[in-house]
Amino acid sequence: MPNATMVKFGFPSTLVRDYEHWVVLLRPAQVTLGSLILAAKSDAIAFGQLPPGAHAELAVITKDIEATLLAEIGYEKINYLMLMMVDPHVHFHVFPRYEGCRTVGNVRLNDAGWPGQPDLGGSTTLPDDEFAALQSRISRNWLTVR
Repeated sequence: MPNATMVKFGFPSTLVRDYEHWVVLLRPAQVTLGSLILAAKSDAIAFGQLPPGAHAELAVITKDIEATLLAEIGYEKINYLMLMMVDPHVHFHVFPRYEGCRTVGNVRLNDAGWPGQPDLGGSTTLPDDEFAALQSRISRNWLTVR
């Protein structure tokens, strides 16, 4: 059963990849092109409360995320922000960072905060068709690194 944080970020309709302890979701509000949510499936509200398997699996997932976003977005840096100030369950906001803008299909977004902190207030909600196309492309081209 999904926790409230997963639901807040659109699960299951925003799902990109499902793992044993985590889900990767396309973030409904895109801060940079390819912004994701990496959410724990558990009801843990503190990082240290996650089951041991979740911590081990995180190493695998971050490799997959980075390989996929590098191939699809061509980021220069990547930010993982664990804020958990409003949404209580363990999750990260994942922002590929780049100078200028990136385009995938019909979606084109600037990284307004580059090279500083991500501009969280400057996020873009994509039209449904563009969101679906971006989600499908990232999901379809997901790279598994082992």
